[in-house]
Amino acid sequence: MRQRLVVVGGDAAGMSAASQARRGRGPDELEIVAFERGAATSYSACGIPYWIGGVVEDRESLIARHPEEFRERQDIDARIHHEVVAIDTTSRTVTVRDLVAGRERDESYDQLLIATGATPLRPPIPGIDAEGVLGVQTLDDGERVLAELQERQPRTAVVIGAGYIGLEMAEAMIQRGLEVHVVTRDACPMATVDADIGERIAAAMRGMGIHLHLGAEVESIRTDAQGRVEAVVTADGDLACDLAVLGTGARPFSDLGAEAGLPVGTSGGLVVDRRMRTPVEDVWAAGDCVETFHRVSQRPVAIALGTIANKQGRVAGINLGGGYATFPGVLGTAVTKVCGLEIARTGLGESEAHEAGFDPVTTVVESSTRAGYYPGAGRITMKVIAERDTARLLGAQVVGDEGAAKRIDVFAVALWNGMAVDDLLNVDLSYAPPFSPVWDPVLIAARKATQAVEAARG
Repeated sequence: MRQRLVVVGGDAAGMSAASQARRGRGPDELEIVAFERGAATSYSACGIPYWIGGVVEDRESLIARHPEEFRERQDIDARIHHEVVAIDTTSRTVTVRDLVAGRERDESYDQLLIATGATPLRPPIPGIDAEGVLGVQTLDDGERVLAELQERQPRTAVVIGAGYIGLEMAEAMIQRGLEVHVVTRDACPMATVDADIGERIAAAMRGMGIHLHLGAEVESIRTDAQGRVEAVVTADGDLACDLAVLGTGARPFSDLGAEAGLPVGTSGGLVVDRRMRTPVEDVWAAGDCVETFHRVSQRPVAIALGTIANKQGRVAGINLGGGYATFPGVLGTAVTKVCGLEIARTGLGESEAHEAGFDPVTTVVESSTRAGYYPGAGRITMKVIAERDTARLLGAQVVGDEGAAKRIDVFAVALWNGMAVDDLLNVDLSYAPPFSPVWDPVLIAARKATQAVEAARG
């Protein structure tokens, strides 16, 4: 008998799941309907800062597949501008609001996948909803920022928050020729890396002309007579600006599932098993709205990354399509850059390792991205965290010039397989002067970490 799969959310996890389910079950077996409240399906939110900065030419470049393509190629009924506002797991229906027509109706399901993603954190700051204070999450958000830049020609921007989006938007504003201030309550930018690495990031940002205001609490947004932002008010003083950008992070958008009675975990994400099933029969969830398992800390976490969302969507889709798949967890591997400075991390930081109950030993090494005599060799700093008793790798962080950041993937593979730092020391990595010194920085870091563990053991 033909079943009906309803997907709530039309981006990474949702459409990956829909596509994978279709591969497993044809239209005669499974009807698939996906509801997306935004104006596009399957787009790269990660690419929005680069579009705003002018590196990516246009909006269309960020869209992987339009709703029409899903309908024509896979018989998936993808409907944009349709928001699911309620779920009734007893009657097996969702209430859908057509945002164009302004009407609501109930849609039935046999299987339901919730892929509502994450929602930006908007701190309760007076004036945060003023004109000229913009968040960056969707393509429409990107359009609004570009419209501000093109129509108002601002000269000064304040970025509130110094995480991934905050740094990427600071870079975009610099590339647009603005004076840029970054404000964060943390002692260093990029709170997901340790302070000693964060200090290097701060120094590099200042060297690029970005004004950093660290440990600064935003108290309010001051507006002019027309209700438009004119300054970001902090405890340390007012920062005059023509534009303010929110980079304050995001949380799992688990509200819809929670209102339907689905359990929410300690991370704020919906609780799912390794097959991406919720405890409610025939209700699944995947992507930024769920919590997942950290393979090193062994704790539940919620990490909003497109890589994770796509993989979880694929797992859910295989299961919905009649197959069997499980999601094995995450390491929190992430990478970004700001004006040429590359930043990456995986696993646990030093403070996170302590919090997870490990006895960590840390090592920081400086090297170069290529052979020192080869043109274009740049700086690279690596921090390695290992367990004292076992020498097991717990995490790594990288900051440096072009060619630095993707070395984090070597550490991620080692972490995934539970390797010790002395195992990593002997891995057969490639070498040629245009790509690395004869001792790759990864191997230097592994050697120093091995020595540090031995010394710590006495």
